[in-house]
Amino acid sequence: MFLLDRLHAKLNTPSKDTALPGRDEPIAEPVNHFVNGRPIQGPYPDNMEKIVVGMGCFWGIERLFWETDGVWVTAVGYAAGHTPNPTYQEVCTGLTAHNEVVLIVFDPAVISLGELLKKFWENHDPTQGMRQGNDVGTQYRSGIYTFNDEQKALAEASRDAYASALKGRVSSDITTEIVDAPEFYFAEEYHQQYLAKNPGGYCNMKGVGVSCPLPQPAT
Repeated sequence: MFLLDRLHAKLNTPSKDTALPGRDEPIAEPVNHFVNGRPIQGPYPDNMEKIVVGMGCFWGIERLFWETDGVWVTAVGYAAGHTPNPTYQEVCTGLTAHNEVVLIVFDPAVISLGELLKKFWENHDPTQGMRQGNDVGTQYRSGIYTFNDEQKALAEASRDAYASALKGRVSSDITTEIVDAPEFYFAEEYHQQYLAKNPGGYCNMKGVGVSCPLPQPAT
């Protein structure tokens, strides 16, 4: 019964009233990016834009994007939950409602948001709900967290385009949540750029093998 209760907690998002209380102070003081030396908390150059995504375990996802031309800096953290300043251990209980996410700061003159969204869709399975492969829990859900109406419209258009591409090839519907960017809590320092510090570390990132049409901004 205990194991069933734990599984239920990990697969069902708690309400604000039942989530863990958290704390007033941040759990980590952000440092410079381990790979490129840039400040992960900012300030960022004025011409940069931001987007936050959840695609499963954040270690491999962050590496995917820091290796992408046009991405200025990345950071891993927790978002879209209720618990203020959660720890990794708290997020893993399923009792904070947070998702493991990656903050992507990018130069739109070098790479478009549409190109980033194409990478997003093609490098995980957005139909699995509260899991990615063997990683099970609300923290592994698919999500796009946008900073303005234009970003949200493009994210929704890309979702619809990818849903059409998946039709007849994947049996489940897309479960990706697309919402306004909530507060982003930086994860502990050892999680930041984890696979650069631990090259043989765990990475469960895997797409479904279906190409996503490059989404275009509305005209």
